[in-house]
Amino acid sequence: MAVRTGNSDKNQALLDDTSKAIIEQLQKDGRRSYAAIGKAVGLSEAAVRQRVQRLTEAGVMQVVAVTDPLELGFDRQAMIGIKAEGSLEPIADELAKMDEVEYVVITAGSFDLLAEVLCESDEHLLQVLSERVRRIEGVKATETFVYLKLVKQTYSWGVR
Repeated sequence: MAVRTGNSDKNQALLDDTSKAIIEQLQKDGRRSYAAIGKAVGLSEAAVRQRVQRLTEAGVMQVVAVTDPLELGFDRQAMIGIKAEGSLEPIADELAKMDEVEYVVITAGSFDLLAEVLCESDEHLLQVLSERVRRIEGVKATETFVYLKLVKQTYSWGVR
């Protein structure tokens, strides 16, 4: 399991040292029981449950299952670098609507946006690129980086 955390001013109040310790416990093992977390951070099981609920409802974190795409029938994973013109947010919003897109960021550097995609095959990737990504208004050019082997992926970066 992975715990993804967000960071905004409105959520800083929720992130006292105890909440940060709970997040770190879940980053190590998203299936860890509230009782075990409570023991590690000095709270009751009920108090941990309440804090986790507040943190998830506030969008500070989410607990999700991390899967191996190859085991689930997604034989092609790639990062698409996108050069664009005009406003980037509408392009990012269109990319985010696509089921195949699992990650979208607006960047500085050679590309204006990066989109990570999971596809069932090379043909599926070609269809996503040709018929959907490149047809988004404002997309000038794309460069695709096909993943050959995933060497490291982690969600245990801690909290600040």
